[in-house]
Amino acid sequence: MNSMQITRVAETQWRAVDADDRIVGHGDVSYRPDGRLFVSIDVWRDGVFDLLADAMLADLPNPLHTLVGETDLDLKSCWEQVGFTLGRREREYVLPTDPRDTGLGTPLPPAGVTILPAGAANEGLLSALDRSIREEVDAAVGWRTMPAEVLPRPMLLDPSKFVVAARDGRYVGLLRVARVRSRARIGLIAVRADQQRHGIGRALLAHALGSLHRDGVQSAWAEVDESNAAAIALFEGSGARRTGGCLELVRR
Repeated sequence: MNSMQITRVAETQWRAVDADDRIVGHGDVSYRPDGRLFVSIDVWRDGVFDLLADAMLADLPNPLHTLVGETDLDLKSCWEQVGFTLGRREREYVLPTDPRDTGLGTPLPPAGVTILPAGAANEGLLSALDRSIREEVDAAVGWRTMPAEVLPRPMLLDPSKFVVAARDGRYVGLLRVARVRSRARIGLIAVRADQQRHGIGRALLAHALGSLHRDGVQSAWAEVDESNAAAIALFEGSGARRTGGCLELVRR
């Protein structure tokens, strides 16, 4: 390995080149909107991971984060050997959209609650709800418990991607759906703290999945923090099948 050359080739990329001028690994860092730095390393030769990690860690400030598949024990061990520890666990689910499989049917929303379909929400009221929910999450469990791919502070919200629950003219819950070809991703489902445990989240999910089914989309997927018992119960009670998970490791 003495002939291995590790070079930072761009602000966010490092490269490992062997004595024959062949690329045998690269490392990347991504700057998330909430300020967290996520690193990743891919190598094609034993021993290169540590060299790339040493170079990257020398250049980057802590804390650093990385995502590892829950079954990839070898990669997890590599990161642990350079100082990363478990930060959080995230479950991955696939949800059917057919009401016969979800068991959701077409339930009526709770008394006084109206479900607004995607595209029907007022952008200003939607943004105000989003800010309020994020403040509540930050004050409670912290936004770090949200799936890593959920943007923490979007500049603009697109009402076409949100199903919204309203009560007495006030927006009290939302569910974000992103279409990806023949599938869809449930990116976020949240209800105001003072409106929880009334079935609003279930009504939002039932509406979103039912709409997807009518549009010919057969499944949706979602990621849930393992500590979020309410969301896990909601998904698993709606026919969701766990397909895997990932670990977020942190070096502080």
